[in-house]
Amino acid sequence: MWELLSWARMVQTRLCIVTHTFLPHVGGIEKVVYEQNKRLMQRQFEPLVVTNRIQTAKSYVVDGIKVECYESLNTGFRLGIPYAIPTITSLGTFLKAVKNSQLVHAHGHPYLTSLIAGKLAKRYSKPFVLTQHNTFIEYDNFFDTMERLNDLAVGKETLKEADKIIAVSNATKNYVLSLGAKPEKVKVLHNVVDLVKFRPLAGVKERMRKKLKIPKDSVVVLTVRRLVYKNGVDTLIESANLAVKKNPKIVFLVVGKGPDFNSVQIQVEQLGIANNFKLAGFVSDEDLPLYYNTANIFVLPSKSGEGLPLVALEAMACGLPVIATNVGGIAEIMMEEYGRLVPANNPKALAEAILDFSEVDFSSRKKELRTVMEQKYSWESNVERLIEIYEELI
Repeated sequence: MWELLSWARMVQTRLCIVTHTFLPHVGGIEKVVYEQNKRLMQRQFEPLVVTNRIQTAKSYVVDGIKVECYESLNTGFRLGIPYAIPTITSLGTFLKAVKNSQLVHAHGHPYLTSLIAGKLAKRYSKPFVLTQHNTFIEYDNFFDTMERLNDLAVGKETLKEADKIIAVSNATKNYVLSLGAKPEKVKVLHNVVDLVKFRPLAGVKERMRKKLKIPKDSVVVLTVRRLVYKNGVDTLIESANLAVKKNPKIVFLVVGKGPDFNSVQIQVEQLGIANNFKLAGFVSDEDLPLYYNTANIFVLPSKSGEGLPLVALEAMACGLPVIATNVGGIAEIMMEEYGRLVPANNPKALAEAILDFSEVDFSSRKKELRTVMEQKYSWESNVERLIEIYEELI
């Protein structure tokens, strides 16, 4: 009997993890998939990530996580809309991965790949879990209509196929419920943060400011965003223009690239605030903690679509106060004593909040904020709850 129990513990549970993009492509969903599956591998799970092939080999491995790619059309990526359309030839990749798994877990309800995974899971009697990461994304153009139509055609059908739906915030839960998801299927599992990687680092601020040519006495306002409309970089530029006129010591540091990078650069130069608005471009995940530790304040100027942004959690784990627009699930992690919520698309309100926080020395409160983060937002606790969801189905 003891040998049988020992053998049972050693058996790997095979998972098919479907996501529209994965590392080395950088993004919030990619990071969640990586962090969860890295830890699942330590708990007798064997994940295979099935993802869109973007300038990678057909098969590769990331820190022990096996990855298999499907072929797709990626025209939308150039327009700032990361929507992959799988080719007919990709069906074999999905078929093999689903048939060889004991559970299928897809990320994102609107993707054709999630729907394919859900249909195949049902066909081969595999439990199907779906994680929804965002709320409705507003593009302020005809893509809004396209997204609504896709929600009705693809999204609702994907939600219907799911045995369990994981929402990363209550705001995301409300979104999927509005699309017809059954309440008894939906569980909220908040995003969390790598507390080992993202933490206060001594001696970094002076060295990084010298490297970035930022004066020592500056108040550095950091944002980490892909430069697209929904992330509110236009609001940030207008806020910066207002704020630096009242406090020239404020320096905005923007980490990230995207289709709007060049236009942002032009706007900043035209406004004459280039010395106070620095575009750092792409920064690797390994170097990102250095930038958080360079800053005094973190700002999140999003317009829409936020489920529960990882960058806000990363900033707080590094001890930074957060100023954010009140969209999606961000309000669920904000703490009044460590930040402020402002209306979206309101540069004046954002600038006023930044000016207020620029007058406050927050350094003495970093330790207490860090303690709160350690108590509430670890990946270990997130994965334990994820395994409980899996075990209800396997």
